[in-house]
Amino acid sequence: METVEVKPASRGKEYLKSWIPYSIKRYWAYLAVTIVGLVLPWITINGNHIFLLNFDQKKLEFAGIAFDMQELYLMPFLLMLLFLGIFALTAIGGRAWCGWLCPQTIFRVIYRDLIETKILGMRKRISNKQKDPDMSLAVNQIKRVVAILIWSSLSLLVAANFMWYFVPPEDFFAYLANPREHMVLIGFIVGLALFLIVDVIFIKEDFCVYICPYSRVQSVLYDKDTIMAIYDPHRGGDIYSGHGNDRAKQFTKQKDLLVTTPSAECTTCESCVTVCPTHIDIRKGLQLECINCLECVDACTKVMGALGKPSLVRWSSEKETIAQEGKTDYWRSKTIMYFVALTLVLITLLVMGSKKETMLLNIDKTTRPYKILEDGKTVENDYLMLITNTDAKAHDFYIEIVGNKNIKITRPTEPFHMSAGAKKKTVVVLETKEILSKDANKDTPIPVVIKAFAVDDKSKITTTEETVFVYPSATSLKQ
Repeated sequence: METVEVKPASRGKEYLKSWIPYSIKRYWAYLAVTIVGLVLPWITINGNHIFLLNFDQKKLEFAGIAFDMQELYLMPFLLMLLFLGIFALTAIGGRAWCGWLCPQTIFRVIYRDLIETKILGMRKRISNKQKDPDMSLAVNQIKRVVAILIWSSLSLLVAANFMWYFVPPEDFFAYLANPREHMVLIGFIVGLALFLIVDVIFIKEDFCVYICPYSRVQSVLYDKDTIMAIYDPHRGGDIYSGHGNDRAKQFTKQKDLLVTTPSAECTTCESCVTVCPTHIDIRKGLQLECINCLECVDACTKVMGALGKPSLVRWSSEKETIAQEGKTDYWRSKTIMYFVALTLVLITLLVMGSKKETMLLNIDKTTRPYKILEDGKTVENDYLMLITNTDAKAHDFYIEIVGNKNIKITRPTEPFHMSAGAKKKTVVVLETKEILSKDANKDTPIPVVIKAFAVDDKSKITTTEETVFVYPSATSLKQ
């Protein structure tokens, strides 16, 4: 039986038919992030948003639970989740956040690849990101104005979407109906939109390279098992001499400026260079500017795949590709510790969030220490009380003194009604006719515990606050 030899080029074409570029996967990720970002502010659970830091009403809504500003002890845990999550993602997948989830990258792709290239045709093809549109042509000047107008409209939408996480959408549009009364909100929207226009159109990827602080700390989080877009010098040859990653150089022997040995597979087609949005050459090794968008991996896969060979640039680790010390170890001590910390913070957040108080009480002593009535025996102390009903329904509240029968409340004397989320500030007056201290020269502070509770649900909706009752000296009473 005669065997038929399959040529490498034929194998490459078959492989490319079933291959899904990383750029397509990124576009789906961008779409998912965009949908979540736009839809999330509109989702409510029991009337509360998934996430809303409402400065107008001074409360935080998280996972359908409303927290008063006095309960913002949860915010540090949310920030820890954010930063630990990004650190863990970086340790495992490099700057995957930058290339796959960062709004800056998504905005640049929308403007450069969609508006400038696909819609207006200012760029000939997406694969060449090194050459800017020829602005000497009058038609391109007109198209640039159109592109700026399109992006300006989108920037206003993005700015409004951002504000929805601080102003509820249902209030946001009501405020826009009366712009003169909400100029601060209008100023935030216009200012943020102007920043996005300057950033996306003029600063471009320089924001990622020079401004974003994340690029400066990424190298601290990397190790030899961190996966990133990485060039294989063993197969492709060492393209540059004296440039790039010194750690990568120790594993290679070829130091020529360009590939000269027959065994080197790099064709120096420069496809991985022309497609890079941050204008680097991945063949120089690990660089600060790389955002792990994997455009270079797609470019090299197309070229080498047509030749029936695997890509010279892969999403891999230095351990696996350069040092060749075995497979990448994803579950190493560093990443395990990150996930342990994330789990502990998440559990703490859930436990503290589940124990949300249904009322808040704050009692402060007034500047007057005490008042002695005309009978010479009765002593009054005044306090300023702030009570907040953080429950989802209205209640009647009342206060009483716990553990001290010699001191009584003379104001307020009746329960007071409070609607859901309402706050009430009132004066509380305590008095005593008993002799609480016989000190002749000094006033005596007496510890007092004041209990506030909902009359209709005293067992569940209750809280206490400690303060002091100042009793005058015997000399002051005589005077």
